[in-house]
Amino acid sequence: MDLTQGTAKQKNDRAKKMMLWFGIVSLIMGFAGWTSAYIVSSKREDWLDNIELPQAFYISTAIIVLSSLTYILAKRAMKADNHKMTTTWLAVTLVLGITFIILQFAGFSQMLEGGYYFTGPTSNIKMSYIFLIAFVHILHVVAGLISLLVVLTQQLRKKYTSDNMLGLELGATFWHFLDFLWVYLMLFMFFVK
Repeated sequence: MDLTQGTAKQKNDRAKKMMLWFGIVSLIMGFAGWTSAYIVSSKREDWLDNIELPQAFYISTAIIVLSSLTYILAKRAMKADNHKMTTTWLAVTLVLGITFIILQFAGFSQMLEGGYYFTGPTSNIKMSYIFLIAFVHILHVVAGLISLLVVLTQQLRKKYTSDNMLGLELGATFWHFLDFLWVYLMLFMFFVK
């Protein structure tokens, strides 16, 4: 397919999708760097390999996976031009996203209660990486929540139809990426001791 062909709207839509994918690839590169540094650092003598991830992280993983499913349901509802259900599923996704962040901070509290800190004399390099990776992911989820609020606002203004739902699709793509990224990070931190 020739990318220079099509209407102005089709070209604009392709450009927006391409920009999103460039952003996603750059995020993948950033997290690949941090997980690579984690692997290299795991060879240090002071690396703790018997640390359990906080229980709240496991619960938040289930929540973010569920939120991807609700975003999918929102897209399906819009494809059927069911605006009420689209709004409902987007609102549920928003609540689940906020719940994910709350649970992440609960996980940080659990780590602190266990005596693990990000920095300082009682800190450990492994826990510092876990704090860093989880916190940077939280920042990206906040960006995802902002995009979700924009999508929800546009939905409430009836800007989307089954034939015109690019914003909803872009928001869903970014949200699914954040979901996939967290599942990958959890598996990575669980298996790479």
